[in-house]
Amino acid sequence: MNKHSADATTAEEALAIQETLDSGMATEVAMKNTLLTPRFYTTDFDELDAIDVSHIRSEWDPLIERMLSDPNKGHFKKNDDWDQVDWDNMEPQLKKEFIDFLISSCTAEFSGCVLYKEMKRRGSNKEITQLFQLMARDEARHAGFINDALREAGVAVNLGFLTQKKKYTYFRPKFIYYATYLSEKIGYARYITIFRHLQENPQHRFHPIFKWFEEWCNDEFAHGEAFALLMKADPKLTKGINVWWIKFFLTAVYATMYIRDHQRPAFHAALGVDPDWYAHEVFTKTSKLTKQIFPITLDIENPRWKRGLASIQKANEDLADAKSKGKKFAQLTSSIRAGMAFIMLFTVPSKKHSVPSVTSLEPAY
Repeated sequence: MNKHSADATTAEEALAIQETLDSGMATEVAMKNTLLTPRFYTTDFDELDAIDVSHIRSEWDPLIERMLSDPNKGHFKKNDDWDQVDWDNMEPQLKKEFIDFLISSCTAEFSGCVLYKEMKRRGSNKEITQLFQLMARDEARHAGFINDALREAGVAVNLGFLTQKKKYTYFRPKFIYYATYLSEKIGYARYITIFRHLQENPQHRFHPIFKWFEEWCNDEFAHGEAFALLMKADPKLTKGINVWWIKFFLTAVYATMYIRDHQRPAFHAALGVDPDWYAHEVFTKTSKLTKQIFPITLDIENPRWKRGLASIQKANEDLADAKSKGKKFAQLTSSIRAGMAFIMLFTVPSKKHSVPSVTSLEPAY
């Protein structure tokens, strides 16, 4: 019997299975590095290795215990619920945008796997390396599952090639915490919002992969819980000047999501989802979740926030058009407009709150 990456118990095993499968043209898309595409990261692994979780033991041990129980082992593979997809007759623009969504999602999941696996390889702190190995296992399964879906469309991402050739961006550990925590929590909010919408409106479920989103987003939720506890282990990360860094990453992650989603109008139309409604739903959920560790949330109801999002999206749209036409001056002016719009978003006053003494949450949406 052929083994599937969904049944693998380690990231290394899952990736080895994937590398035996054909991979092709999607790799070129995954290799791109722009402000909007998922990146590969590296960091100061010695600093990560020095984390002491002894004073958060009461929350740390139950999280690790749940992850060790491996509730999603064997889940991320096709079964009788996987409907036949008529890729040949899919509306061309929808097909293009959906494949772009899958490639971006696969690259983002694999990016996490690479970072987490490297920490496990380099570290000697048994508790930290255990956590990162467990998270790498989950991300490898997710990336492999998306690649299975891509193969049906005649494309796939060569994960081994990406590991060797894609450019890595260095981030200090605290920036890894902020960015990855938000990526995991906003990923949960995105997947669960789509999943619940399609539960109520199954006529819009144009691809079977959406049926797997609930368990998928629960993995994302657990990973976010882990990063919340890593930040709790070092309280200065959420105080003082670092609050400004938290605000920067909140603003950047929310704005990036908004821009990306507005680049896929056919995809969202097929789902029966208005991108503005979807963004607000995801921002609302993510803001409630991040109160567990961040002392601020963004004021997403502020009229300046909404105007800023519209401005940065329009500037990005004009920038893409200028690039396609080779108009250098228009590219410059659009870039300046995008920068000014980001400043508008960043300068919207944030909302402060007290951080609860107990950090751990359970998926509730």
